[in-house]
Amino acid sequence: MAQHFLLSAEARTLSLKEIYIYKGGEEKAYITFKRMRWQETAGEPVCPVCGCVDSKTVKSRATFRCIACSKQYSVTSGTIFASRKMPFTDLLAAICIFVNAAKGLSSLQFSRDLDCQYKTAFVLSHKLREALAAELANEKLSGEVEIDGAYFGGHIRPANFKAKRIDRRKAQYQNGNRRVVVALREREGRTHTYVTESEAEGLPIAERIANEGTVFYADEAKHWDALHNNLVAYRINHSEAYSYLDGVHTNNVESFFARLRRMVQGQHHHVSRQYLHEYAAHAAWMEDHRRRSNGDNAAALLGGALNHPISRVWAGYWQRRA
Repeated sequence: MAQHFLLSAEARTLSLKEIYIYKGGEEKAYITFKRMRWQETAGEPVCPVCGCVDSKTVKSRATFRCIACSKQYSVTSGTIFASRKMPFTDLLAAICIFVNAAKGLSSLQFSRDLDCQYKTAFVLSHKLREALAAELANEKLSGEVEIDGAYFGGHIRPANFKAKRIDRRKAQYQNGNRRVVVALREREGRTHTYVTESEAEGLPIAERIANEGTVFYADEAKHWDALHNNLVAYRINHSEAYSYLDGVHTNNVESFFARLRRMVQGQHHHVSRQYLHEYAAHAAWMEDHRRRSNGDNAAALLGGALNHPISRVWAGYWQRRA
């Protein structure tokens, strides 16, 4: 029997040992950041304000001064890592740890691994999630797509005594924190995730982001009946089978939800409805790139983070909540 890819040496092309020992420390990490930020110029600095390639290095500081506009900038200026205080080696290590966690990573464990405050790890992990989620911004669906939804949050703790327990399924006892993650997963493609209040809200999303000719696969839930109005759709009745012989199934999108549930229940234990969309995007990214080596995943995440603008959600997050 052939060895599974994730068990092979090709799947592990990056390690913490390589970052801290073999890569040459902070100077080599800095060069890596420069090459990933300015790939078109092979690591030579480019002014983020005017685009000029001529600059002077500021002495005693890892910054540059543009010859044309005299603006001062660094390799992380205008990126998700702007105003960072963490060394470049630790940032590389953080990305390595982040992509190696196949089922996600709690901020508490992240802070212990990096030897930093919980607040630092919390914000850094969310900045990385924001950067990887941006890969699918404005992307359209095509080919064969499986659509489904799963509920998260809103748990109501049962009372201790049986006489005081309520029927937690009834609407009047809900706490308003329950949300649905609607996933649209392309076969041989990417997974798009959206957080809504009901699964039926996935229908207009599918109509909005689907290219012409896209074929949908859904389960027997009644709200998916409207897929047949404007789209090509096939249905699977899970009370009869999980997969029909003609290829009608939603097993791929169910695999994504299995990863997301293990992430939420096994790692984070509780996810706020406010940030559920970022955890869903993280699980989708890991699911889509599960057959890519951790080194390639780390390079893709670093490149995406260095090409992502300053986060308007997470920049100064704790200062706004002080």
